[in-house]
Amino acid sequence: MPKVQVAVVAPSLAILGGQAVQAHRLLDAWRGSADVDAWLVPVNPVPPAGLRFTRRIKYLRTIVNELTYLPLLVRELARADVVHVFSASYSSFLLAPLPAILVARALGRPIVLNYRSGEAPDHLKHSAVARGVIARVDRNVVPSRFLRDVFASFGIDATIIPNIVDVDRFRFRLRDPLRPRLLSTRNFEDLYNVGCTLRAFRLIQQSRPDASLTLVGAGQGDTELRRLARELDLQHVTFTGRVDPAEIADLYASHDIYIQSPNIDNMPTSVLEAYASGLPVVSTDAGGVPAILTHGIHGLLAPVDDHRRLASHVLALLGDAALARRLAVGGRDACGSYTWSSVRDAWLRVYRSVLADAARAPIVLGRHARP
Repeated sequence: MPKVQVAVVAPSLAILGGQAVQAHRLLDAWRGSADVDAWLVPVNPVPPAGLRFTRRIKYLRTIVNELTYLPLLVRELARADVVHVFSASYSSFLLAPLPAILVARALGRPIVLNYRSGEAPDHLKHSAVARGVIARVDRNVVPSRFLRDVFASFGIDATIIPNIVDVDRFRFRLRDPLRPRLLSTRNFEDLYNVGCTLRAFRLIQQSRPDASLTLVGAGQGDTELRRLARELDLQHVTFTGRVDPAEIADLYASHDIYIQSPNIDNMPTSVLEAYASGLPVVSTDAGGVPAILTHGIHGLLAPVDDHRRLASHVLALLGDAALARRLAVGGRDACGSYTWSSVRDAWLRVYRSVLADAARAPIVLGRHARP
């Protein structure tokens, strides 16, 4: 059987975030495969040399990006059998997935839409365009039960294929003793509510003055979060800025507890990385987080924006070595569902099935056209 040629439309690693990381892992996993040739079609292509200065200018960079992106789509999707489109929500949906879907449809290529945003409930409720487009792609794939249920509430079918964690790179280690060295790797955007993590850390530090917190990330909230850390008079807080994904495993290895406090979320890769590294996880119960983290089995959950409960959970871990050990082992055991060997065949079935469906259906344009 010939290899399936798959164009993966997604952010490159120049954009810090879960979509780029998961696309990168997927492409790495398919490299050398006897079944699939996959390549990246970046939604953020590098503009021509004479226009690179526009990346520093709001709005103008969007215009130049689209003018660079659209011809790239036409060229790259034309040589694909299947177009695998990563998707977020709101304006990002209009600027990146939607053009890819339209070009793929014009070329007669089957489309696998890989929607990944925890903002799906609001996005689909308020965007008739998104609902209509998503309902008409060849296959919807989502990483979590949470998103599958959201899609179902709008009458849209979706297949679950979870995110991937590289258990060879994120090495599991039990912490004994468990030290108050906390790590968060969420970007500094409103939906991730990193300020709640800082307020929780203030309460933790009142009981454990030796506690430290490392914040890995970047975003529009950077200045405000640094100001909040000063106002709360926090000690031992480190803002690392952006960290290359190739180096992130070392940060997990050098910390003992993972903490996050999103208001909106789907299936955070960061939680899977913490599981694989042996860090007990404390999180708010936003969106799809409870679908991968069962309270008391894989980690500890607090209500959204409840910094007091988050702090209480961290202090409980520090005071109960058996609890911390049990949760770390529970997280490690859950990782088996998120390895490449567990999801590879599911992706291959999706690609082959949409390709077979396209070959049976009469399409006017593209390589799958029939007389």
